[in-house]
Amino acid sequence: MKILVIGGTNFIGPPVVRHLCAMDHEVTVFHRGKSIAELPSDVHHILGESLRHTFGERTHLDKFKNKFEEISPQVVLDMFAYTEQDAQTLMKTFKGIAQRVVVISSMDVYRAYGVILGRESEVVLVPLTEDSPLRSSLYPFREMPNRPLDAPVDYEKILVERVVMSEPDLPGTIVRLPMVYGPGDIRHRLFPYLQRIDDNRPAIVLEESIAEWRGSYGYVENVAYAIALAVCHEQAKGRIYHVADAEVFSEAERITRVGKVAGWQGKVVSVSKDKLLTEWKLPVNAEQHWFVDSTRIRQELGYKEVVPPEEALQRTIDWERTHPPKEPEKLAEPWLLDYGTEDAILTKLV
Repeated sequence: MKILVIGGTNFIGPPVVRHLCAMDHEVTVFHRGKSIAELPSDVHHILGESLRHTFGERTHLDKFKNKFEEISPQVVLDMFAYTEQDAQTLMKTFKGIAQRVVVISSMDVYRAYGVILGRESEVVLVPLTEDSPLRSSLYPFREMPNRPLDAPVDYEKILVERVVMSEPDLPGTIVRLPMVYGPGDIRHRLFPYLQRIDDNRPAIVLEESIAEWRGSYGYVENVAYAIALAVCHEQAKGRIYHVADAEVFSEAERITRVGKVAGWQGKVVSVSKDKLLTEWKLPVNAEQHWFVDSTRIRQELGYKEVVPPEEALQRTIDWERTHPPKEPEKLAEPWLLDYGTEDAILTKLV
């Protein structure tokens, strides 16, 4: 099968392309040519000079429509449709060319995410299914002073999904991703904790609601495999899928597992809010858990993890240690305490 991947040279993209090639599909990647990625030698490339990198200005795909008609992909995988306009351009460009589109979405479409941000009040039951309620308020990053990955103000996966799933002449498939970790993670999700582990901290102190909070994560290679299955299976037409690690851990359990693999002798300590400074304030609503049920993709497409949990953590830890972020202070989780405050709390607990 001929497959066109829009994006495909950063983080999740390369392992998706490798899985598709391993499944004997003919893959073309449309990208800027600015990122160095280890892709199979038989992958075809179409360069779009102003193709948006991560977030920013995205090339008008319709300018390349003649080229797309030449390669005639049966399925188009869009790794980074972030706005309603992105989705409209995607569908307009490939209507009459492709037989199906697969678009990557996010768990942030759910009302639960709005509750976490404090924009919606009623806590949503978990695990979330593909039919759980979506946010009632759009544009989750619009009011944030520091938008994740410099996302555009009109970032909205709800609108992307709505456009993609409403075109009868070009069926769509949506894959909603969890918090993805692994080699190449530009968000360095494990780094704030690993830094403390490698500094030989005796303990990592968490306020109890954070320690108990549970969210869905996914290792990049496993997530990529799930996406490849959604691209290849015809029965994925018109379907929405979750992909996430099978097991869901509390944040304290997750950090403990990271520490064990990293060889840490310390421990995670949970404390009540009254043990913290009076001015300390949690910036999110940790009463709302954020994990999903991934049964559908496992049953319908036969998905299962290709990299086991301990190996996934080890690979991630090894990469984080050899590729530390240039500005680690920007990645600090707001609920992590400075070492001085942490030491003072630990002393009182002895």
